[in-house]
Parts: sequence; C-alpha cells; structure tokens
Amino acid sequence: MSERIIGIMGAIPQEINGVVNLLSNKEEHEIGQRHYYTGELNNQKVVVVYSRVGKVAAATTVSTLILEFKITELIFTGVAGGIHSNVKIGDIVLGQSLIQHDMNASPLFPTFEIPMLGKAYFEANPFQLEIATTAILDLLEEQHLHNVISEKDLNKFNIHEPQLHVGLIGSGDLFFSTTAKKEKLQQNLPEILCVEMEGAAVAQVCYEFGIPFIIIRTISDDADDHSTMDFNSFIEKVSNVYSIEIIKNIIK
Repeated sequence: MSERIIGIMGAIPQEINGVVNLLSNKEEHEIGQRHYYTGELNNQKVVVVYSRVGKVAAATTVSTLILEFKITELIFTGVAGGIHSNVKIGDIVLGQSLIQHDMNASPLFPTFEIPMLGKAYFEANPFQLEIATTAILDLLEEQHLHNVISEKDLNKFNIHEPQLHVGLIGSGDLFFSTTAKKEKLQQNLPEILCVEMEGAAVAQVCYEFGIPFIIIRTISDDADDHSTMDFNSFIEKVSNVYSIEIIKNIIK
C-alpha cells in the first residue's frame, strides 16, 4: 500500500502561504516554474503549492504533484464568486461535483462534456467529502472563525454567520465581473453554487489518475458588477485564514 501523501493547492500565493508556514521539516523544490513545499502538517506528509490562475496552470501543477511527488489525495483551497442566490460572501462551498462551464465542443459532443471522456461532471470522493464537511461544520458551529478573524474585518465584508454549501462548482477561464455574465450562466446551469478558474480542471486530472480530491472555496464576491471591490483585502484578511483553519481541521 502506498504511503499517504496529501497535496494542498491554491491558485495564488496568498491562498497557501499560511499553510506553508505551518509545515515542519519543510523543503522547497522548483519544477516547471512552480515552487513545491514538502513537509509535515500534524505528522502527515504533505506537498503544498500554488498553481497560478486558470485551468491550464492548475492542470499542469496537479499533474506534477501526482507524477513527481506521488500524492495520494488532493485538497484545493481558494476563493470563488457566488452564483446561487443562497450563497453569500464569507460562505464556504464544498464541491460535490465540478463542471467546466466554458467547455463547448458541440455539435460534435454535448455541451459541457469533455471530449473523449464522456463526462461533464467530476464528483468528489464521498469519504473525503464527509471528512471535509465535518471539519468545516465544526469550525462554523463553534464560531471558531470569529476567534481568528477580527470583528472589524468580518463586519467590513458583512460576514456574520457563514454557512457551508455542498454542491456544484463551475470552473472556466473567465473572471465573472458583470451581472449579465452571471445571469447567462444561471440560465445554462441553474444548479451552480459558485464559479472559479481551476477546480474542474484539477478534478479532471485527478479523475484520470484515480486520485481523490476535495475542492473548497470561500465566497469572496457575488460574481457581478461589484466583484472586484476589495478582492485582495478579502483574500488577505479572510479567505487565507479560512484556508489555514479548514486544512488544520481536516488534517488532524
């Protein structure tokens, strides 16, 4: 049986730097213009890396984690824009399934289906999903995040009682910054909870290699005309802390 090694990814440095700082026996490795950090977190071997933004960058990075570092499972953490009306800024979305909303090879293949794979939706492993759900709910029910994020910062983003949502995440090489784009996506895929730019590509690669994965997203904006407001501040003050606390709680 292969040794358990957990890959931890984010798209940008701010999403994983806090996790890197938690590692013991840390070593840095540079491959393909990426910096991979190996070490231990709560006595568990992990490899932490940021992929850069977009599906190609994410697919390249997770492939390296699998082939070079021999990870046996993956956690991806970062921010997303809320699409569903029930999803609010500060909420957490756990990807039960993921879809590439910008994949369209019709009429040769059905819309959203990945050519040659015969799949449009990539499902998370139920066991990992249950572990992550329990870990996140523990943090939310105990209001732990209110202990590690200042009331000033929570109030700034109108975060009071963040909720966990489990369902469909949409990924594409497109930043949603207009209400018109958001409404069009809702018409095409009304069940989507949020959008981001990496998760479904990561999920596809993991599916092809048989690697269980979990995609965890903190809602940073409403994916509309106001989506760029205080984006960097939110990542620094809120989502970075979410990522640290959630991953610590998953890897006990």
